[in-house]
Order: sequence, then structure tokens, then C-alpha cells
Amino acid sequence: MTTSLSDELLVGLIGLALIPWIGWTVRRGLRLGMLPIGRAYVRRDERRSAFHLLLGLYLAVALLAAFISVDLLVGVRS
Repeated sequence: MTTSLSDELLVGLIGLALIPWIGWTVRRGLRLGMLPIGRAYVRRDERRSAFHLLLGLYLAVALLAAFISVDLLVGVRS
């Protein structure tokens, strides 16, 4: 299956638009001491290890989205 250049550009731009949203969520979660997961929140003071695991997952998703977006926009892995 092949994709056109406009499809790759659209998906890359959407992926880049997710990065600030993830960063805002992480920053707010660190400031308030709770990160959202679904409709609930994981509080740092109640479940410290779960909070840190969720924080790591948020950061991993941000890095993965950034890599995929850059790859689609400029063709890093051609």
C-alpha cells in the first residue's frame, strides 16, 4: 500500500500538534501532582510508582510522536 505526499504531510503535522498537548499535560501534572489516565487521575502522593510510570509513558509517547512526525515530514528513514 502506498501513501501520497499529502497524506504523510497531514499525519506528520497532526503528530507535531500532539507534542505541545502532551507537554502541557505533563507540566500541569507535575505542578498539580496528578496525571490523567482515562477519566481518572493518578496522584503522586497516593501512588508514587504508578505516577512515575505514567510520567515515563507520557514522555515516551511524546518522543515517539516527535520521531514519527519528523520522519513523515522530512523523510529521515527513506
